[in-house]
Amino acid sequence: MRPSPERLGSGSLRPQPIVGLVVDNWDWHARQLADAFAARGIGTAPIRLSLCAFRTQARSGLHIDGFGESLPDAVVVRTMSGGTFEVVTLRLGILHALRELGVIVWNDARAIERCVDKSMTSFLLARAGIATPDTWVTESFEHARAIVQREAGAGGLVLKPLFGSQGRGLRLIHKPDDMSRDGNGTGVYYLQRFVGVERDGYHDFRLLVVRGRVIAAMQRRSSHWITNVKRGGRPVAVVVNDEMNALAVRAAAAVGADFAGVDIVYTADQQPTVLEVNSMPAWSGLQKVTSANIAGIFVDALKSALAARARQGAIT
Repeated sequence: MRPSPERLGSGSLRPQPIVGLVVDNWDWHARQLADAFAARGIGTAPIRLSLCAFRTQARSGLHIDGFGESLPDAVVVRTMSGGTFEVVTLRLGILHALRELGVIVWNDARAIERCVDKSMTSFLLARAGIATPDTWVTESFEHARAIVQREAGAGGLVLKPLFGSQGRGLRLIHKPDDMSRDGNGTGVYYLQRFVGVERDGYHDFRLLVVRGRVIAAMQRRSSHWITNVKRGGRPVAVVVNDEMNALAVRAAAAVGADFAGVDIVYTADQQPTVLEVNSMPAWSGLQKVTSANIAGIFVDALKSALAARARQGAIT
């Protein structure tokens, strides 16, 4: 049974720390995290951002779902549903405010914003000198067609939804006529150089990074160029080399993520290249092919962060 934060009270009166899990539903991942926290003497409670609010007259200035005017010791953002621009802005604002109040938030709103917006991810990776495919993003259909006209001779381009996930809505573009004015129906054209290579099918790698360390990795194999597990990709156990480890850690740092899923592919010239960084990665497929206790490692890292904050508070 999930612990009730109302019973636990607030602040130092709590018999144990309590972590709020931002979720849309209490799924396998949430249960894995809750069990791992419970095994380490840390309580958990779900937080629905749709039921959180700003209340400037409250002590914290916030009302947090399930916590009232008290605050969790930390917040883990497992999933965050979409909505209108105003709704998403409000929900991210709640996460920003929690961080301003000194609550540990993994990942915080800034990292989520950077990863959800693929154009910003590409920008930050390139600025950090991290190998990533050439990318163009524009609102102009005419400009997008001109990019395809100019660049398609050097290889295909992938048209992606700016806010897409799990491989949905991807299209491989080879010529200007492959483009439609509708694009992905968003009015934004995100075009990225296609660097996949057919080697008896296609494959890439997903590496999970927690606080600057790769904790687990898998290879994803598919007969199709879209290798996401949700799109039929098959997870395969793999031991990644030092080069990929270092690249994944740098990519997570570039977007400011404490916890990230980094997708890497080897190009035709055998260079590891970062495709995307996910700030709310799932790991059910990866857990099937690794002996690492992913939820347990994550929780241990957060527990260490809570302990470090407590020591800092004792010193100050």
